[in-house]
Amino acid sequence: MKKQGWAVLIFVCILVLLAGCSSKKTEQKETSVQDKDKDYIIQLGYYNCDHMTAACVAKDAGIFEQLGLKVNVTGNGNVPEAMAAGRMDVGYIGTEGLMRAYLKGSPIFVAANNHLGGSFYLVASNKIKDTRGLVGKKVALGSDPEKTNSSWIQIANNAGIPAAGAKYEVYDMDLKNRFLSLKSGKIDGYLTCDPWASMAEYDKCGHIVQALGKLPDGDWGSCCVYSMNKNFAENHPELAQKMILAHTKALEYIYTNPVSAAKIFSANYFVPEEVAMMTIYEKTAGEGRTLTWKVDPKKFTDEINYELRVKTFDKAPNAYEKGAVDAVVTDAIDALFLKGDKKALSVRDEDAVTYTLVVRKSFKKDPHYKEFTRLYQEAVQELNRPEIIQKEINRYKKNPASGEKADEWIRWGIKFI
Repeated sequence: MKKQGWAVLIFVCILVLLAGCSSKKTEQKETSVQDKDKDYIIQLGYYNCDHMTAACVAKDAGIFEQLGLKVNVTGNGNVPEAMAAGRMDVGYIGTEGLMRAYLKGSPIFVAANNHLGGSFYLVASNKIKDTRGLVGKKVALGSDPEKTNSSWIQIANNAGIPAAGAKYEVYDMDLKNRFLSLKSGKIDGYLTCDPWASMAEYDKCGHIVQALGKLPDGDWGSCCVYSMNKNFAENHPELAQKMILAHTKALEYIYTNPVSAAKIFSANYFVPEEVAMMTIYEKTAGEGRTLTWKVDPKKFTDEINYELRVKTFDKAPNAYEKGAVDAVVTDAIDALFLKGDKKALSVRDEDAVTYTLVVRKSFKKDPHYKEFTRLYQEAVQELNRPEIIQKEINRYKKNPASGEKADEWIRWGIKFI
């Protein structure tokens, strides 16, 4: 099949921290902006998960105060919903959740990175010795885990157990209640980030049977990010810049003052300091330096590709459709359904084979091989007919379209051979 090119596109907006200017005119402008923002209280949200420790550290280590910021920090907040309703300016959120919110039209974007991955666990009660013992048992995995949680799919695959929620008696509850339910004997296991995995081991009511590793390609992706409300960033750019700076300083504080950071974590998550130390250690040393503000487009691309592969997403966030970029390189089939001028990327006026059919050598000796090749060639001839390719495109995209799509396909010179 001949195609003109493809790429996975992700929308990552990064606010740039500006250096101070010395001109009198600029100083006057900055003063007026500061006067406008001086009474503004920034709403910052995070979830009850150790990946988002920087929110508490920025508050209790005095970083917000040092930067002259007034911030109301809300734990366990519904970040994307609050942003969509205009009740939250900045928030720590899982990359998966951010993409879903973005696709639904929430004014949310990535202002900085936060956590690459890891520090996510499958915990079982002490009576269950390994992951296989959880199959068929009461496990808090959340609703439809095989459709909504790529981390669970990875843990299940690595452990050699089914990812389908139907194979377990699934419960859905917040992270702290998962720990409490295990401790009281109401469930047999749960999926969680820290401190609630370390808490189970500290309390001796359960143990970690499987930890989340790196992506199948052997590297980290993007677990969760420091997100921002687009309206807040546009209306309060200086405050937005300072909030990103506060985030970077909070992560730096965790690395350079791990004991103090653990004490802050302990006070905000209501867990013993020993548990907090276990938690901080994993993200700063145990699993590597997984806390970072640096946005690496490749890691985001790898994360999205993985989620598309395991089908927790059926499409990636498209900045072109949202009007965030002016042009995009994409798959020919997807291009058919985009508005705008479409141009082939070929630099030479000649065909380029982009996909090939591969068979095992042993299959060529199989008596069915000749029949297979005959049927394949018949299918090729059929697919080069406009009315057939139109029908198949519609079925593939699940989106009925006019005959103009087939005409466009032919005009681009795409053909099966």
